[in-house]
Amino acid sequence: MSTVKPGYARPLDLRKGRVDLAFGAGGRAMAQLVTELFARALANDYLERGDDGAVLPAPGPGERLVMSTDGHVVSPLFFPGGNIGSLSVHGTVNDLAVMGARPLYLAAGFILEEGYPLADLARIVESMAAAARAAGVQVVTGDTKVVEQGKGDGVFITTTGIGALPAGRDPGGARARPGDVVLVSGRLGEHGMAIMAQRESLAFDSEIVSDSAALNGLVEALYAAAPADAIRVLRDPTRGGLATTLNEIAAQSGVGMELDEVAIPVSPQVRAACELLGLDPLYVANEGKLVALCAPEHADALLAAMRAHPLGSEAARIGIITADPQHFVQLRTGVGGRRMVDWLAGEQLPRIC
Repeated sequence: MSTVKPGYARPLDLRKGRVDLAFGAGGRAMAQLVTELFARALANDYLERGDDGAVLPAPGPGERLVMSTDGHVVSPLFFPGGNIGSLSVHGTVNDLAVMGARPLYLAAGFILEEGYPLADLARIVESMAAAARAAGVQVVTGDTKVVEQGKGDGVFITTTGIGALPAGRDPGGARARPGDVVLVSGRLGEHGMAIMAQRESLAFDSEIVSDSAALNGLVEALYAAAPADAIRVLRDPTRGGLATTLNEIAAQSGVGMELDEVAIPVSPQVRAACELLGLDPLYVANEGKLVALCAPEHADALLAAMRAHPLGSEAARIGIITADPQHFVQLRTGVGGRRMVDWLAGEQLPRIC
């Protein structure tokens, strides 16, 4: 739960205001809701860091734990490349992994709607189990609730994860420095556009398939390729996409960023779908990609490690960290110009994770 303050215009109206979809989109409105309501009321040192999980003290000397939780309300529940079951595992495993932790255990909470077909529920649970086995984690506890027909949307899943953080690892959104390099592990926007293409019945020469995957193996490959302190920041650019993720890091670290549009990998199918729907792939959600900000002298080794892993074969160096008191993220376009890459404003793709 990020506690970054992205510079919104006016405070929330906590007396008369109402929840809207933008509060769950991962952009400026969501950051404002978290900062002004949840983080203010629940304030503690762990929340203040604003990262994807909390590093917690463990019983033994020198040990550290990481804990993270996430709710999953994707629509449709089944999509090319996965379903809400596998997605719920991947989402929490990835939140732990980008904290530098080795994911160990998950808890799962299910909210089921009366009348939902048991055959479909079985497919979801079996997919969840397969994803957990592949990621090397166990679902060790859980809870199930059923709501009346019409009061839910089939299945909602919340997963909470616990991971072990090895000594020396401390990636965090506040650690980026001018001169650091921005790497991305592959093509952007595939999850969000797979959901949207199915929802809108869009047909392309090649089907757009969600990139939903567990990233803990890729993260371990990165730590094997460079000193731990060379990896400044790791993030999985989910809701709000790459653009919002990088704005969040820029605000946390007090830096700016300069990106190269030509270097950012996007598949022709995703680019075409975004053009058709009037969307920007930089703001479209991913569920199997990571962003790594690293020391420049180790960028080549880390990029090579990404490309040697099955989930990073199309990894790219896409930008550099700059000294900028305004914390702007800027894009050098393919025609030689520049444009601002701001936080996501409003709701771009509803119910994608």
